[in-house]
Amino acid sequence: MKVAAIVVSHGSAADLAENLPALVPQVDELIVIANISGSVPPGVEALHNERPLGFAANLNLGVSHSTADAILAVNPDARPEPGAVEALASFMAAHPRCGVAGPRMVFPDGSPQPSRRRFPTVTGTIVRRTPLRKVVPQRRHFYEGTDTPLEPVPVDWMLGGFILVRREAYNELGGFDEGFRLYGEDIDFQYRAMQAGWERWYVPDAVVVHEHKAETDKRWLTRRTLWHWRGVVRFVRKHPERLKAL
Repeated sequence: MKVAAIVVSHGSAADLAENLPALVPQVDELIVIANISGSVPPGVEALHNERPLGFAANLNLGVSHSTADAILAVNPDARPEPGAVEALASFMAAHPRCGVAGPRMVFPDGSPQPSRRRFPTVTGTIVRRTPLRKVVPQRRHFYEGTDTPLEPVPVDWMLGGFILVRREAYNELGGFDEGFRLYGEDIDFQYRAMQAGWERWYVPDAVVVHEHKAETDKRWLTRRTLWHWRGVVRFVRKHPERLKAL
């Protein structure tokens, strides 16, 4: 199974300089998208946008320039450990209904990162996106209270910072929804994949170091916060049945 990595850079030249050497040897194709000027290190070939696009639109742009069997969406701050991409691709190749495969993510200090998650609920979203998250545990959202899997397990969805998507599933679902500017496009895609019968698998043998700045968790009201809420509203409008999931 051939893999094309799509890396969308939005002022992340320093991250790319560190992470591309780890990524390039593991993939068959590399598409780097410079969403704004100065987003890539000197000498790195990239598609340069005339104006900034949303993350979903950039991913779709990257897919249109690839020919591989699977698409790897990669954040500039996500660095795969040796063999990570092969582990994901091999698992996907062996499981024909696996539409999305994600790795075990860790922070730079090696501590586990909660990258496997459950589909959002009303109360969970209120907690996540308000100061309540400082005092209310988010056990359900993050699978807290469960053992960290040592073998591949099916999940609801995984962080879009590093996920492998089968092209067949991508084509069937019509790609990522470009109505999401930033945040929510990964949840929406994997929710639609679930509805269409595509499996989403967490593959712990694949390890990715992810800085995960989590900017919306550090500041209460920023432009990114508004984008996040916009994504929440769009997701609910598309999937109103989730309102029943309290």
